[in-house]
Amino acid sequence: MTLRHLLSVLILPFMVVVALPAWLLSSAADTRWSPDLTLRWLPQLAGLLVAAAGLALFIWCVSLFASVGRGTLAPWDPTQNLVAAGPYRFVRNPMISAVALLLIGEALFFGSRIVGGWAGLFLLINHIYFIVSEEPGLEQRFGENYRRYKASVPRWFPRLRP
Repeated sequence: MTLRHLLSVLILPFMVVVALPAWLLSSAADTRWSPDLTLRWLPQLAGLLVAAAGLALFIWCVSLFASVGRGTLAPWDPTQNLVAAGPYRFVRNPMISAVALLLIGEALFFGSRIVGGWAGLFLLINHIYFIVSEEPGLEQRFGENYRRYKASVPRWFPRLRP
């Protein structure tokens, strides 16, 4: 992984998935699974599985941005080519889905309502950002190719067949 990819991952997703949740988890007002809860391991296991799926999807998306897109996930170093391969054949924003899965996994693992709330807020912020800024920018950069892609691939809920 080149330095530019490493920096984009450290600056954006790391802050969203590690730094901010760590700060939120330090809140005295947050919830936790009780040590007395007999089946506490079930939601924790579910959280690990959801987070692992999110991490795998995230790594796949970053690698596609590098190999196919010839860029990074960072807005200041965008892809040079439209990425419509891998998970991008099913849904337009799998990287955001991956980050949301990581946050939901953390919320389940720790039993944290605050991190769960942050996951919801993260999705809302990105939904607005994509409509207002990201999609118009992609239309400007990639023109008709992006318009056709946008018309055939859903924004958030994956289609069953590519």
